[in-house]
Amino acid sequence: MNLESATPAPRAAVAAARAWWLALAALALLVGLLLHGPVAQWENYHAFADTRAWLALPNAADVLSNLPFLLAGALGLRGVARCSGSWPSRNAWLLFCAALMCTSAGSSFYHWAPNNAALVFDRIPIAWACVALSSALLAEHVHPRWASASLLAAAALIATGAVAYWWFTEQRGAGDLRPYLFVQILPMLLVPLALLLRLPALDAGSTPASAWWAVLGLYAAAKATEVADHAILAATGWVSGHTLKHLFAAAAAAWIVHAAVRARRRQLR
Repeated sequence: MNLESATPAPRAAVAAARAWWLALAALALLVGLLLHGPVAQWENYHAFADTRAWLALPNAADVLSNLPFLLAGALGLRGVARCSGSWPSRNAWLLFCAALMCTSAGSSFYHWAPNNAALVFDRIPIAWACVALSSALLAEHVHPRWASASLLAAAALIATGAVAYWWFTEQRGAGDLRPYLFVQILPMLLVPLALLLRLPALDAGSTPASAWWAVLGLYAAAKATEVADHAILAATGWVSGHTLKHLFAAAAAAWIVHAAVRARRRQLR
C-alpha cells in the first residue's frame, strides 16, 4: 500500500505495522548477540598507528582530531536551543549534542594515554550519542514519546550500564562487549531499515531521509578507516586511519544535527 495515497486511519495503521519491523530487527540483534556468546576486546586494541607527539602532546593527531566533535556538539546545541515550537525529537537532539561534546573530552583523554580505564570515559559518551540518535529517529517516525525526558534518561542509564558491564567483566579477565555493541549497532540497523520501509515522518520538520543516508555513508567510511588504521598511515605517511575515523564520525554528527535544525527552521517559517 502507498502511504501517500492512503486515508489517515489506514495510513497510520500501515505505518504502525511497518514500525514493528524495527522492533523485530532490534530483537534479532539482541538474540544474535546473546547466541554469539561473549565478545572480547582484541588484545592490541590500544596499539594505534600514529603515536607521534606534537610539542608536549602525545599521540597528537588522534587527540586533536576529537576537537570537531566539540565544535559539532556546541553548534548543534545552539541551533537546537534556538528552534522554538513543538518538536518531537528535540530532547533527543539535545542529548546527542551534549554527548558529542562529552565524546570530544572523553576520546581526547583516552588517546592521550590509551588504556582500558581511560577507554571507559571514551565509550560512555559514544553510547549516549548512539541511544540519542536511535531515540531521535524513533521520535520522528514512530512516536514522540521516544524522545521524552524519562525515556532518554533510561536510555542513557542503559548505555552507561552497557559500558560498565564491559569494564566489570574486563576486570575479571573475561571482557564482554555485547551490551555496548548492541547500543552502538542499533542506530545503524534502525536507520536504514526505517528508510527502506519508508516510515512517514510525524511532521514536516523531521530530519530528511537524504541526511540519514549521508550519515550512514560517513559512518561506513569511519569504520573502514578505523579498521585500516596502520595501512592508511603506511600508505600516506602523514595521516592514520584512526585519525580519519574521528574526522568522518564528527562530519557525520555535524551533518545530521545541521540537517535536523535546518528542517525544523524551514517548518517554522
